[in-house]
Amino acid sequence: MFILDRETEAVTLENGVTRKIKGYLDDLMVCELHWNKGQVGDVHAHLHRQCGYIIRGSFEAQMEGKKQVLRAGDCFYAEKDVPHGLVCLEDDSLMLDIFTPKRDDFLK
Repeated sequence: MFILDRETEAVTLENGVTRKIKGYLDDLMVCELHWNKGQVGDVHAHLHRQCGYIIRGSFEAQMEGKKQVLRAGDCFYAEKDVPHGLVCLEDDSLMLDIFTPKRDDFLK
């Protein structure tokens, strides 16, 4: 399977972040997210394991009440049901979210 960016539709989320689903299988999903300074991913938890990889920009990440600034090349891992969230610190920030299993709620 090949996923071409020019054929991938972007969706703007309630918080203004833009998400593109880059591909998925039953047990894996990769999403590209474009953020601007001040946009917030509220603290939440879900039944998916998640890795967030910062490609560009910076974020203040929160997990289980602890905070950490993440920059390009950094990542976070959240086990299922672990509360986590982000605040974007720079315009034009970019990250990849990797989920297992896939997020069926993103496909609706």
